[in-house]
Amino acid sequence: MLDELDAVAAAPDHHIVLFEDDRVRVLETLIRPGEETAVHTHVWSGVLYVIGWSACIRTDEHGTVMMDSVRDGVSPAPGTAIAAAPIPPHALRNVGTQDIHLILTEFKT
Repeated sequence: MLDELDAVAAAPDHHIVLFEDDRVRVLETLIRPGEETAVHTHVWSGVLYVIGWSACIRTDEHGTVMMDSVRDGVSPAPGTAIAAAPIPPHALRNVGTQDIHLILTEFKT
């Protein structure tokens, strides 16, 4: 059973399962400008495919900034694939003008 902070359980308005079996799970994430996810986790490593990107701020469960895409120079181009490490409890706020649209393939093993 998944933890209550799993992205799909804790932030279902922004994460949907496209595919899942016993080895992998594929999530689609869509965060529109001005939206913020509920606090959630990603416990598995994987590969992130960027469909669309926007300026964003990731905070931990206490509101402390973990990543500011503008400050930190994080701006992957659409069509980019990136290795994704597990992420502890966090929320992501889209502070830009474009959708953040991602496909995350998580490896369960």
